[in-house]
Amino acid sequence: MILIQFTGLSGSGKTTLAENVRQLLIEKKYKVEIIDGDVYRKTICKDLGFSKEDRCENVRRLFNVGRNFVVSDTIVLMSVINPYENLRNELRNHEFVRTVYLDCSINNLIERDPKGLYKKALLSDNDPDKIKNFTGISDIFETPLQPDLVLRTDIETVPVSTHKLYHFILNSLPDLA
Repeated sequence: MILIQFTGLSGSGKTTLAENVRQLLIEKKYKVEIIDGDVYRKTICKDLGFSKEDRCENVRRLFNVGRNFVVSDTIVLMSVINPYENLRNELRNHEFVRTVYLDCSINNLIERDPKGLYKKALLSDNDPDKIKNFTGISDIFETPLQPDLVLRTDIETVPVSTHKLYHFILNSLPDLA
């Protein structure tokens, strides 16, 4: 089947789009699993921090979970920031992996800030509530050089992005036959 590795900053819409597309695919009788980085950080990845090494290990663990679903003819939507181009390319070496970049301006993300994380990341360095090593603010996010699909979630509506992603997945399935 196929594994979609989402990449994009916190709040760009990865989980929202994964959930929306999952519903559409289920309606068409596809088996679909969402592997959400936030969820797995509380279970199989709870021993990991936010160093580059730990972030890479986090993504590799999630990918291994996803690969097990792909083998059982399941579409996998892997919703994780995945900030490093080398790691995304490592996953893309598998023929069943597609990369979808959720492109959203940092100003839009700061304005949205659904979890209040940007507010904490932008606090002064001496504030005890400051989030350090926050991707896109105080830690690196490498823009994907050749994603298979780019969704501009700062200028597209959620239904438009959902529709584009849904059709991208459907059109990618025959390539794997």
